[in-house]
Amino acid sequence: MNTKTLIDAAVINSSTSGSKGFADRLFARWFSRLVYAQIWEDPQSDIDALQLKPGANILTISSGGCNALAYLSTDPAAVHAVDLNGAHLAMLDMKKQAIKHLPDYDAVLHFLGDASQADNIKRYQRHIRPHLSEDASAFWEGRPLLGKFGKPRFHYFSNNAYQHGLLGDFIGFSHWFVRLLGGNLKQLATARNMEEQARLFDTHLAPVFENKLFQFLARQPIALYSLGIPPSQFAALKHDAKQGLPNLFKERMRHLACDFPLEQNCFAHQAFARCYDTTTQSALPMYLQKQYYSSLRENIDRIYPHHTNLTDFLRQQPRASMDAYLFLDAQDWMDQRQLNELWEQVTRTAAPQAKVVFRTGGSESPLEQMLAADLLSAWHTDPAHNRRLYASDRSAIYGGMHLYTKIDRT
Repeated sequence: MNTKTLIDAAVINSSTSGSKGFADRLFARWFSRLVYAQIWEDPQSDIDALQLKPGANILTISSGGCNALAYLSTDPAAVHAVDLNGAHLAMLDMKKQAIKHLPDYDAVLHFLGDASQADNIKRYQRHIRPHLSEDASAFWEGRPLLGKFGKPRFHYFSNNAYQHGLLGDFIGFSHWFVRLLGGNLKQLATARNMEEQARLFDTHLAPVFENKLFQFLARQPIALYSLGIPPSQFAALKHDAKQGLPNLFKERMRHLACDFPLEQNCFAHQAFARCYDTTTQSALPMYLQKQYYSSLRENIDRIYPHHTNLTDFLRQQPRASMDAYLFLDAQDWMDQRQLNELWEQVTRTAAPQAKVVFRTGGSESPLEQMLAADLLSAWHTDPAHNRRLYASDRSAIYGGMHLYTKIDRT
């Protein structure tokens, strides 16, 4: 199936009716292009939650590919990266082939970390282009404007690659919009310690959330489409926003800006500086840190892309064959039928004590209300532990992070 068909099937479900029906169809069309050049879930939190052992079989949603690559550092048997969006799998393949075929760590850091050097065109042509999959090659050699105009997409990597895609565009628009309202997101990237981070947030960003124009836009679902937030997830946000959506967004941005040292938070650098800090190893995404380079390169062929949905992928897998599942926020898109069909396959394919990690736009897990009792009874979760996991996630854009462990009945 192609990207549009897969995304339509995921978004347009039994809850698609009335005004939400129009919104669902608009979101599906909006999402059928490159959305995430980099992922916005923290892989270190995932790895801490899953306690992965060498030889694990892992299923994850690919998105921008950063996390799927980071999991290779745990010496898995396989990382299966599934995505509805072929553009995300093309991004994953670009990153995979760069790690595998560029001559050394410094070249990888220039290409994937800096992602703005003119020499990256030569690196792509000499080392990466010959090894891309057919679909990835078609994407990167294609042109973004109607397929005919502009430079081929591989030029993104000589022009701040992570400023492209819908999320990159959204962050760029946010910088302009915040300046229009009297704030300045870039100032938050100048902090030298956590005390300064809090002060700069209160000075340059917090007042924006009180602006009437911002408060109006924050209540419009379409305003968040470029964050990959569908109408169903927007409803969960509204449910959590006891003091209004503007205040909810303010507190999540405060979590991103203030609760982790800037020099250890690649997500904050992308949000506020619009680039990675390539001079500080701890400020880089996990898959780009030098300490993991050797293990990623050694294990790079253990990552397998799949252009399909999670349930269809799992239907093809043997019973008790998977050790870890990472669903990002995909379940926020699902109606009750879709969720139960997925967990039927998760429960069937889960090895003893397998673990599932996912995020939610709101704070609550959808499983407790929507999953059939016989499926839910096969899994254990600890809400207090989940809250601690959420607090550790440096990306800070979700309302909840949840860990479920298969109950061993032997």
